[in-house]
Amino acid sequence: MDQDKLKKKILKEVEKFYKAGKKTKFIPGQSRVNYAGRVYDEKELVNLVDSALEFWLTYGRYSIEFETRLAQFIGVKYCSLVNSGSSANLLAVAALTSPKLGERALKRGDEIITVAAGFPTTIAPILQNGCVPVFVDVSLPSYNVDCSQLEKAVTKKTKAIILAHTLGNPFDINKVKKICKKYNLWLIEDNCDSLGSKYNGKYTGTFGDIATCSFYPPHHLCMGEGGALLTSNPQLKRLIESFRDWGRDCWCPSGKDDSCKKRFKWQLGELPYGYDHKYIYSHFGYNLKATDLQASIGCAQLDKLPGFIAARKKNYKFLRQALDKFSDKLFFSEALPDADPSWFGFLITVRSEAGFNREQIVNYLEEKKIQTRMLFAGNMIRHPAFDEMRKSGQGYRVVGKLKNTDLIMNNTFWIGVYPGMTKDKLKYMVSVITDFIMAKS
Repeated sequence: MDQDKLKKKILKEVEKFYKAGKKTKFIPGQSRVNYAGRVYDEKELVNLVDSALEFWLTYGRYSIEFETRLAQFIGVKYCSLVNSGSSANLLAVAALTSPKLGERALKRGDEIITVAAGFPTTIAPILQNGCVPVFVDVSLPSYNVDCSQLEKAVTKKTKAIILAHTLGNPFDINKVKKICKKYNLWLIEDNCDSLGSKYNGKYTGTFGDIATCSFYPPHHLCMGEGGALLTSNPQLKRLIESFRDWGRDCWCPSGKDDSCKKRFKWQLGELPYGYDHKYIYSHFGYNLKATDLQASIGCAQLDKLPGFIAARKKNYKFLRQALDKFSDKLFFSEALPDADPSWFGFLITVRSEAGFNREQIVNYLEEKKIQTRMLFAGNMIRHPAFDEMRKSGQGYRVVGKLKNTDLIMNNTFWIGVYPGMTKDKLKYMVSVITDFIMAKS
């Protein structure tokens, strides 16, 4: 039997292997209701085994397919695959430090506006690239940046804004873009938790100079570990991939040579004329590429993405309608009129007058086997990572008071709406929350 026939036979067996698996039955009160999880079928396994049999261990045909298809889906010109959403954020900021950007390049000491109520790796790249994070408060119940504070945060040192669409809920892009245009600021959209969300009919991830995505298992699309950067700016695409690929000047993909047709005819820096372009470095970069094995899973997941998005919206709507009756004790995320969120999770904030606190309801839910999560860092400035900076009063800046950020830190949590959430699980979560609140009334 030749290799092609044998490969087809193996892949057929992989399909059988998946279909032979036993589906577990959900038993309320006994089965765990996770906030997120893997949703896949035989197609992901077939792609994964197909890629493994090729044994192409780095960037390859599945990576190219994934980048092309995701860019087309979102509506941008370029997609650059990386090994995580956190790496994507790191590269987004790093790319803007390139001297090739001239006067607009980020320099040490430049300020980047963001919020403290979010994930740490939206903030960390600012510090890792020698810049200064400037924190403004968020608005409630959007849980997104308070745009009335943005302009107050701008100084002569301000060069960029980096913001996430909190748990899939788009921030006020029109207002943020207006400020970016007025002060000539870069905009990085952290789109890691909002793949498939729309604003004014366009997908989030198309509004910033650069946008980032994450494909870690809880996210809208999963490839185990993985992320991507999106842009329609060809210069930024080159810079992103230079920093991703060791800082090299060459743009040939892995396994390719001489795309520029003058590999041994360059003279850059103080190198001798003709030094191999594949080994000329324009930046101090990293190695943050993903593998073709990861991309093979991502390609199968892309086929399911529209259904995943629809399921998240449907699950969110069910929880919202079922829990609205408790709005005197809890409040939930609200979207702007122009926004159409692809929800990452269901945010719940306990009101101060509720008669119970977050710790009590979270502990009750966890006891009943319902997994909960905080709104990530809550207030990143309060974390041990900021201890030395807080003591010295240096390294960051706060505009106004972070009143709502602290409220989120103390009163907010969320539960899942991922596509694997069945109607029985949703009903169980509602019943447990109802039982808790009624017992406290």
